[in-house]
Amino acid sequence: MAAIRPRSTVSAWRPGVAGIAEVFHARFTDHAYPAHIHDTWALMILDGGRVDFALDRERHGVGVSDAVVLLPPGVAHDGRTVTEAGFRKRVLYLDTSVLPERLAGAAVDTPLLFDRALLERVHGLHLALGSQRSPAEGFEAQSRLAFVRERLWIRLASRVAASGGARGGARRAGLAVRLRELLDARVVEGIALEEASAVLGHVHPTHLIRSFRKAYGLPPHAYLTGRRVARARRLLLAGMPPAAAAVAAGFYDQAHLTRHFGRYVGTSPARFARSGRT
Repeated sequence: MAAIRPRSTVSAWRPGVAGIAEVFHARFTDHAYPAHIHDTWALMILDGGRVDFALDRERHGVGVSDAVVLLPPGVAHDGRTVTEAGFRKRVLYLDTSVLPERLAGAAVDTPLLFDRALLERVHGLHLALGSQRSPAEGFEAQSRLAFVRERLWIRLASRVAASGGARGGARRAGLAVRLRELLDARVVEGIALEEASAVLGHVHPTHLIRSFRKAYGLPPHAYLTGRRVARARRLLLAGMPPAAAAVAAGFYDQAHLTRHFGRYVGTSPARFARSGRT
């Protein structure tokens, strides 16, 4: 008789600690994230299994070890299970008040940080966040975050000069940057390709798409979908019902959100919302 795979599980919440946009714990037995871009840093540690991911078109693999994975904002990445056992991970989504986006280039060059002290600090921060009953009790988590930030600065700041910050977003083509800014401003209502072409100087639509894909590693429609999922994610953790969050994030309805949410997050909007804790 074939072994029964354990069920994938997700737990996510907003901890009420300045600088941490979301805490995300998950166990995936069979999942593949599409290429997408965050506006936050993703700081990940593995508690079991192996995961394979591409960052700025270069593939990396990591298992349970001393490695901490740091994915920068504004850079396309994906992720997928490698073995039948899947993987277990804990992720902190950190905003740019913790680490400035100018360090993204160094993070793209070395997304795997083999640093036992950093690993222990991240683990301790997760423990503090898990035991925090309310935002008023966040002093320990705030303190631990300060030490995590200090260690990340030590690892990244010294590499900025060597990398020049060029990889991962600092030297994007101007047209692609302008289109991204336009999409960011129209996440909910969206924009037709013809209108975007006209706003950006009557650029041919196919040239516009190619420029964006070359700069960011994914087509503009996929970028927009990812941004809408990220918005829905924040609204769900804030307590908004899935149906309302779907429309508020730019989807037609809850079914439309559910279809994309499962691909990007690995669970349904309703389950994600129920997993949240204040």
